[in-house]
This record gives sequence, C-alpha cells and structure tokens, in this order.
Amino acid sequence: MSTLNTQNPPRPFSRPVTVVLADDEGMFRSSLRHLLMAPPQVIKDVYGVQVGAGFQVVGEAATGEETISIVKSVKPDLLLLDLSMPRLTGLEALCQLDELRDSMRTILLAGAVDRPRLLTALQLGVHGLVLKDSPTELLFEAVVAVMAGRHWLGQALVADLVELVRSKSQTPGGAAAKPQLCLTPRERDVLGLVVAGMTNREIATRCSVSEETIKHHLTRMFDKVGASNRLELAMKATQSGFAAPDLADSLR
Repeated sequence: MSTLNTQNPPRPFSRPVTVVLADDEGMFRSSLRHLLMAPPQVIKDVYGVQVGAGFQVVGEAATGEETISIVKSVKPDLLLLDLSMPRLTGLEALCQLDELRDSMRTILLAGAVDRPRLLTALQLGVHGLVLKDSPTELLFEAVVAVMAGRHWLGQALVADLVELVRSKSQTPGGAAAKPQLCLTPRERDVLGLVVAGMTNREIATRCSVSEETIKHHLTRMFDKVGASNRLELAMKATQSGFAAPDLADSLR
C-alpha cells in the first residue's frame, strides 16, 4: 500500500493519461511501455488498481537531453523519469523543465536514492518516487495518487524524509514555535507507528485491533492536525517535536 494515500481512494482519470518514459535502459523502457499499454481492466484484474481510462505513451527518451526535447514537444500529463541517466541526470533535466511544473506530474524512478537527492527531488517539484525493485502494483498506485494531485513515496523512503525534516528542524535558527498535537494516548501510539513507516495492516496487528479501527484513528488524526494524508501527518508530527513512545510499553 502507498504510504501517502488518504483513507478515500483517488478517483480514476476519465481519459487516457499521456506519458513520456525517460530511462537509459531500453529493456526497462520497453517493460514500462508494455505495462502502461495494458487494458485498464487487465491492470485492475492483475494488480488490483483502478486506472480509469488507462495510459497513452507519447514519447520515450534515453538521455536527459532527449527528455527535455521530447517533453517540451509533446507536453505530457506525466513524466516517468529515471534518476540516474548518463551525462545529464534526471534531476538536472528536471531543472530545465521548470516551466512545465504546473502542467505536468513527475514520478522519479530510481534503483536507490540518498537523502540529499530525495530532498532535492521534492524541491524540484517531483510528485512521486518509486524504487525500481518495487512491486508493479506500487507503480500503478503511485501514478493514480499523483494524477489525483497527491504526492507519493514508497514505504521505505518515508522514514528518510521524516529524518530529513527532523534534522532541518534541529538546525540553528530553526527553533520556531512548534505546533502542539492534541492526541489521545492511543492516537499517539498509532502515530508513532506511522512515523516508523508501518502500513495500516501492520499497525492493526501491532495494536491487536482491526484495520478499520486504525483507519478510524487516522481519520480523526487527519482532522485534528489538518493533514490530508499519512505523509503530512508524519511531517507535522516531526515538526512538532513528537517522539514515538516506547512501543513495547505503550502497546503491552
């Protein structure tokens, strides 16, 4: 499950999403193209993700320079962009596409990403980041979430982003008044597990309750702190100085 989804799934798009694929590995691009061009019903049946009218691949690029040229020419709805292309990297190419930031969504594809590049990607307007070894259904979940106006990160990257926010809040001059989280003890327990990167199912198992109960807790927490998804909730918790309780004690 995406770590950034809200409790209500995004509505599927009503027309095919136009996509440019940018990756220096031809075989990987070919695999992506075949996945995206599958009929929407097949995607739903095989991967369990509703993609509405599906996708239309309108361009492919093997280098950063080609990416810039093709994207400016066809102006796609979505750019699937390799982080580590030769000569001109994905992030360097994205810098030169700044004028399309408002009209195009970008999902970065990476074998791995360190914290500095993760932060740079978000600052450049990347809407999602999917690790290349992720299950295929996560790519489709990311696309649906991003095209619905949300941001999406794979589960493994949320902890890195939380740590980035925490470290920035601890730098000199960053001691602005911290918002207070008015949560119940159980909600704070759940929040600690969200910050740790656990899914609803994992949290439910840890707390010995149903997933529906966890979803109810999260909905109340979203309303209380003004968050629209799990990532915003984790960010607000970190910015408030929240420290996860000793889970062994709090969940005994």
